[in-house]
Amino acid sequence: MAANPILEFELPLYQLEEKIEEMRELGKSINLTKEIAELEKKVEDLRHDIYKNLTRWQRVQIARHPARPITLDYINGIFTNFQELHGDRSFGDDHAVIGGFAQLNEQSVMLVGHQKGRDTKSNLYRNFGMANPEGYRKALRLFKLAEKFNKPIITLLDTPGAFPGIEAEERGQAEAIARNLFEMSRLRVPIIVVIIGEGASGGAIGIGIGDRILMLENSWYSVISPESCSSILWRSWDFKEQAAEALKLTAKDLKEISVIDEIIPEPIGGAHRNHSLMFDILKKTLVSEIKSLIKEKPEKLVNARREKYYKLGVWEEK
Repeated sequence: MAANPILEFELPLYQLEEKIEEMRELGKSINLTKEIAELEKKVEDLRHDIYKNLTRWQRVQIARHPARPITLDYINGIFTNFQELHGDRSFGDDHAVIGGFAQLNEQSVMLVGHQKGRDTKSNLYRNFGMANPEGYRKALRLFKLAEKFNKPIITLLDTPGAFPGIEAEERGQAEAIARNLFEMSRLRVPIIVVIIGEGASGGAIGIGIGDRILMLENSWYSVISPESCSSILWRSWDFKEQAAEALKLTAKDLKEISVIDEIIPEPIGGAHRNHSLMFDILKKTLVSEIKSLIKEKPEKLVNARREKYYKLGVWEEK
């Protein structure tokens, strides 16, 4: 697992924790039990205050934490018998998108997700989670396979966006994403979408059409990243915090306007603080959602899914 870098807003918390460790060392020679207990209580109170009052930009930082669970972590921590399937049967195999059949308890499902790396070498191999057209076409191939065998689909979104290189455009990036939106809207099996980290632009929504859209508490989902928005509006990345506030890209923001259906709570401090607890929380949610969706008839699923997206949009008249 990657190291745990300290985010700027977490610094007071880590300073107190270091002080507690120093006092524990001193406690071997003198009794500091009372003082340590008081500091531990202060740490817990501070931790609660910090993580319950995060700004939008701070949540973006947590969503990008290098130790945060990524798709393969969730696959290994929640599912069993994962059988990865490769290639789009047209151009090649995109390592930024992974997928295959797996078991969720006794239920067989099709899993598809963006895959980032943990270090420079693996990030280059995974293209930093930025998919090419063949990644979206591979995903669509797997969606169709799931439909053929009547298996629910679960997608895990975590990408800074679709790959913007000229070669991706030459191979039809926009068409591949648009095709996925069209086809996912009419698949006759349940689709559960989970934003586990970053959900940026068409790169995310290319595998993001579903019956239930779930979002981890400290993830973000938007048409553009705060840095790119700042660059366009202010000609500088220096206004990324203001951009994050204006974009309203957090789970709470999107739940209020019905873009997502449910916010999945994370361990205090973020999913990277406690992988196993995060796996347990998400697994219980997925089991419950699938149990509900598989009861629905295909026609009802498709009609409700389309109606869900027809209704999206909020405006104000003055």
